[in-house]
Amino acid sequence: MDKVKVEHKRSTVLVTGVSGYVGAHVAHQLILHGHNVRGTIRSISDGKINKLRGQILAGLQSADTNLPKLDFVEADLLREELWPQVVAGCKYVCHVASPFPSEVPRDPDTIIKPAVEGTLLVLRAAAKDGHVRRVVLTSSVAAIHDIILLDGKHDPDKFYNENDWVDENKVEPYSKSKILAERAAHKFIDELPMEAGKRKLELVVINPAFILGPMLTDSLSTSVLIVKRMLDKSMPVLPRFNLAICDVRDVALAHVKGVESSKYAGKRFLIVTESRWMNEMAKVVRKEMKPFGYWVPTMTVPNLIVRLSSLFDKTAVMIAARLGREFKLDNRRMVEELRITPTDPEKTIIDTCHSLIERGVVKPTRRYKRIRKQ
Repeated sequence: MDKVKVEHKRSTVLVTGVSGYVGAHVAHQLILHGHNVRGTIRSISDGKINKLRGQILAGLQSADTNLPKLDFVEADLLREELWPQVVAGCKYVCHVASPFPSEVPRDPDTIIKPAVEGTLLVLRAAAKDGHVRRVVLTSSVAAIHDIILLDGKHDPDKFYNENDWVDENKVEPYSKSKILAERAAHKFIDELPMEAGKRKLELVVINPAFILGPMLTDSLSTSVLIVKRMLDKSMPVLPRFNLAICDVRDVALAHVKGVESSKYAGKRFLIVTESRWMNEMAKVVRKEMKPFGYWVPTMTVPNLIVRLSSLFDKTAVMIAARLGREFKLDNRRMVEELRITPTDPEKTIIDTCHSLIERGVVKPTRRYKRIRKQ
């Protein structure tokens, strides 16, 4: 465990969207670092809660019988009247919940509205409560740079960092939702009154790249679908597509760092490991999974074929615009300020593969079952 000086051990941290891919990891890491967690979910039932608790605490229960508390509260991101009670008693908030579609939606407001209004509702409740010290917001690399720029401008030699912003009028709806939500958060904090020379509420923003890594819960993230399609043969050939990847465990740790120290207040942190082409990722998957009986494609398909398929396959639309393009991201602030060493990308990819099978998202082969039992 990182030996950073912690402001308040056993303080309660609210994690929105705790059953989701990133939210569950954030809760897991917070508990590992000694914080109580209150997680929001859309609906509560005993069976669901017991299962979710077991998944988030996996690997922790046997190691420590005096774990911090983990409890859950029912909340809808857009129901304003619920949030004062949800944040009551919390000293910190990790606002993770936000939609991540696998295809471009017909109505952009289906993702923009909950992203922006949900963020503001959480911030308003935190500021009004008076006891919440800091909000850690999960934004995205899409607010720093997006290769789908409607004006076509892209500098392949530039290393983009936390000082960069994307023009929300030049990107597709998902990226626009992340940009507008983060801008709204910064504006809200900047307009809060000062108390003893400090803002009433602090904000730390985490900007992850394309997130991969193991699933803790049964909630399937859009980001891991690429690895799923490599394993289940639903993608027999690969587009010439580049991804700036990061590990979900590094993203979660960045949230913990944001909670634990006020020196990160007012800053953005780009979380990224490196960029890889899909066929490079597929070679890692093939090497690991071939002994288990999985055939993984590594052949790259011509760009024209992918563009034609995007006319019929909505999930291909978001890939088609990025074909053949690569952009570079600077993770120095992640490494030097947060002191997070990026997880080895091959471990990230391999752990994603096994997690998809163990969670039942990808069917296990007979050979996989036999080897894993040994």
